[in-house]
Amino acid sequence: MSKPIVAIVGRPNVGKSTFFNRIVGRRVSIVEDTPGVTRDRIYAEAEWNNIHFALIDTGGIEPSSADIILSQMREQAQIAMDMADVILFMCDGKDGLTTADREVGIMLRRTGKKVILVINKIDVPSKLPDDFYDFYELGLGEPIAISSANMLNFGDVLDEIVESFPKDIYDDEEETEF
Repeated sequence: MSKPIVAIVGRPNVGKSTFFNRIVGRRVSIVEDTPGVTRDRIYAEAEWNNIHFALIDTGGIEPSSADIILSQMREQAQIAMDMADVILFMCDGKDGLTTADREVGIMLRRTGKKVILVINKIDVPSKLPDDFYDFYELGLGEPIAISSANMLNFGDVLDEIVESFPKDIYDDEEETEF
């Protein structure tokens, strides 16, 4: 049976690798405060409510950078988006909505795939920052406030992920291995 694929994308240092590690239950991705530590796609199996899926961590997307390494990281993220059934777009709630977030949002809308907008680094979801609602400008639906460091609202995100899987994703003929 084929497993659904979820790609985590966003700018550098928004907490993608921390989220990835928390979901898979072990440290697979390196987590550092330095941008560019994750450069390639990193795969692991994840599970929520007995639904198994492949999760892909990607390096940060800098949409308009001409830097060789950053453009290669962008290409790796694009490959992950092409493979994914569902894309998790992670933004930084402390930084607020940035120009780069807007550019990544445009890239994601062009995929035609289900995109779940997650705003990380919201340590007290009951006290959203004033600029939280700016993320609606991305046109990607209701943003979900989370804290990867504290695992806040993970259940909401995981529920949304598994509800977004295509209903015909499970196929008895083949199994995706990572």
